[in-house]
Amino acid sequence: MLTLSSLLLRFLKFAVVGVSGTCIDFGLTWLLKEKAHLYKFIANAIGFVVAATSNYILNRVWTWQSLSPDIASEYLKFFCVSLLGLGLNTLILYLLHSKIHWNFYLSKVGATGVVMLWNFFANNFFTFAL
Repeated sequence: MLTLSSLLLRFLKFAVVGVSGTCIDFGLTWLLKEKAHLYKFIANAIGFVVAATSNYILNRVWTWQSLSPDIASEYLKFFCVSLLGLGLNTLILYLLHSKIHWNFYLSKVGATGVVMLWNFFANNFFTFAL
């Protein structure tokens, strides 16, 4: 049975993994765009995919300690949750900034917070459902 304290610990681990993924995403995107001179949207897509893959591995091993032998299916679920999160983030950012006229970065913080919760609970109850 999952207790509130174990759920909170899992969420904190998820957040730490998320920070590492953000660093990978931004760092690799910058490196590919600025140093390798790849087209910015290609660099961004590669950064996203590598960060999502890193996040999957770290969350599988550390956050959820998954022992599922079906790694390909689990990864696909995780990646789909991440893609839906990206779409949700973009939609919220658009609504808050373009429609409600909040500051862009305040809108981004709000969107990121909502999507972080979405990603955590979707992965907890779908991807890594124990």
